[in-house]
Amino acid sequence: MNLKQLGFDSFFEEGFASYKDTNFTVGRVALEHKKMYRLFTEHGELLAEVTGKLRHMASGRQDFPAVGDWVVISVRLEEQKASIHGILPRKSKFSRKQAGLTTEEQIVAANVDTVFLMNAVNSDLNLRRIERYLLMAWESGANPVIILSKSDLCDNIEQRTKEVENIAMGVPIHAISVEKKCGLDHLNPYLKDGKTIALLGSSGVGKSTLTNALFGGAKQEVKTIREDDDKGRHTTTHRELIVLKSGGIVIDTPGMRELQLWEADESFSQSFSDIEYLASQCKFSDCQHKTEPGCQVQNALTTGDLDQDRYRNYVKLQRELAYVARKEDQRAAMAERAKWKKIAGDRTRVNR
Repeated sequence: MNLKQLGFDSFFEEGFASYKDTNFTVGRVALEHKKMYRLFTEHGELLAEVTGKLRHMASGRQDFPAVGDWVVISVRLEEQKASIHGILPRKSKFSRKQAGLTTEEQIVAANVDTVFLMNAVNSDLNLRRIERYLLMAWESGANPVIILSKSDLCDNIEQRTKEVENIAMGVPIHAISVEKKCGLDHLNPYLKDGKTIALLGSSGVGKSTLTNALFGGAKQEVKTIREDDDKGRHTTTHRELIVLKSGGIVIDTPGMRELQLWEADESFSQSFSDIEYLASQCKFSDCQHKTEPGCQVQNALTTGDLDQDRYRNYVKLQRELAYVARKEDQRAAMAERAKWKKIAGDRTRVNR
């Protein structure tokens, strides 16, 4: 396989520079399954696992390879296997808080150039969900693009597109129907050689169907929508990197039942720039946007210039981020104590 076609550019070459005079080479993670990884390399596809040293040094899940990562490997060609010794710096990463009660980062996809935020434009269209995905996409470092799929099932596509435009200022929006082969040509500018696209969205919005259309064949299993509630059926069960025949790379991901935020700083202000602007015009700099006089946020809510649901989601996401930040600070402190305890234990054993 050609590393350039897999996305190995000057950024990753610089990251690999310190390994140049070694017997190591690189591979890109295409699939993760039960602590084993399928890699795309110059030697073809290889099955790999991380070394004991890398596992020992990892402080959490984020320190292990994710789909899309470039990893430093030693190759055993006769076995068609490899050992992963390190992870090259990531150009971008789409992360979420791991599902459940654990406060830990889960990297959904790494080294992505463009994120296709897919939403079915039938009755299942959810603007609040789009806001959440958009916030995480901005934070990832990749460029977000909103894909309104199954447009053939929508009778008022222009109105629905306008609703999305109102919450995604400046973000490209494309309405498509793979079934009717409509709008797919608008995606061609993103499908460049060596560029990576991640498909993200809820179950059944058509990610695997679009992957098959871009690949030009049945690469992923797909299912039809349920007739009783107009929702799609969950199909993809794992994240997978797929090299397209026509150039470009796609990472298909499972639908996410739970999409909890991990972190967001500047991206939060970017996603809710309209509310942030109103807040900056309030009479008091510490305005809580409740009953204070001269509150421009409340004025906009009263006049209808600011949607009530959008503002409620803004407040909800703020609280969620604050909670994650507090829990992460606690987890980081515990991890730091555990690290030094481990170092002290290793020194004690050496001195003996």
